[in-house]
Amino acid sequence: MSDPHRIAVNEGSPEGSNSAYVLPDRGVVVDPGPPGDDDFERLRAGVEASGLALGDVEHVVLTHWHADHVGLAPRLADAADATIHMHRRDAPLLAEYREARRRRVRRDASVLAGWGVPEERIEEVRERDAPSPLPDRTPVVAHEDGDVVAGGELLHAPGHTEGHLAYRCDDALFVGDAVLPTYTPNVGGSDTRAENPLPDYLRTLRRLLRHDGECYPGHGDDLSLRERVGEIRSHHRERAGRVAERLGVHGEATPWELAVDLFGEMRGVHVKFGAGESAAHLRALAAAAESPVSRVGSDPERYALTGRSAEAVLDSLFE
Repeated sequence: MSDPHRIAVNEGSPEGSNSAYVLPDRGVVVDPGPPGDDDFERLRAGVEASGLALGDVEHVVLTHWHADHVGLAPRLADAADATIHMHRRDAPLLAEYREARRRRVRRDASVLAGWGVPEERIEEVRERDAPSPLPDRTPVVAHEDGDVVAGGELLHAPGHTEGHLAYRCDDALFVGDAVLPTYTPNVGGSDTRAENPLPDYLRTLRRLLRHDGECYPGHGDDLSLRERVGEIRSHHRERAGRVAERLGVHGEATPWELAVDLFGEMRGVHVKFGAGESAAHLRALAAAAESPVSRVGSDPERYALTGRSAEAVLDSLFE
């Protein structure tokens, strides 16, 4: 396989410009990027610069459902008569966009309330969650782990979203937002469907480390997979220890109360990300054997320390 051709399809975000990738000899585009005319022109120019005519794109592989990755997929697929591929858990969020978004907004609000987020903050999240300019329905092929597209293998890589996938072609691994070069991918608030997303994410990182070739992230371009996975694990281990420490100070706390303690004032989407990160760590700790944390209430969730040491659990979770 020839080297993948990277396209910076937008002008940047806190994580860095979205990275679309073209595999010209396979007719594949991975994560074409966010919706918008300027971004589509960047994508078109990048595809053509790779040596592939836009009409010769046959497959569009999407690592997860977030709009900055899937936004141009319907337009590209329509222009090229290409097939869109996603993991089955994320596929409905594009395939049935209008109804799936409606369900997601309701679910987000319900989950936030269950984490103890005040109603006025939940209402801010609703107000700022504007719909993306996507078709109500889009044809998508839904896949399982291990399915093959254009000779490359789809790997289920949950954590950031429930249906996140990586795409492995020869010695190239496209990881979407499972591993990023600068930011630690959000776990918990970026997809409110998962019951216990942090252990899922840690298993994803272990699985991705089996790959010894080049790694291509969904934002930016420079990435040493082993180094970044080590940094991300260390970040989450430190965060989990901090959650347990602050829980001891509070006695009992909701995920939201700990999020405010850890992150300070949060507005808009950061409410979801902060509360979700706190909830993900609390649930992971509470589910562990010999847990230092127990869930002591619901509606909203409340947690307290059990009196057991956190160190052995942290070593086990983040080995």
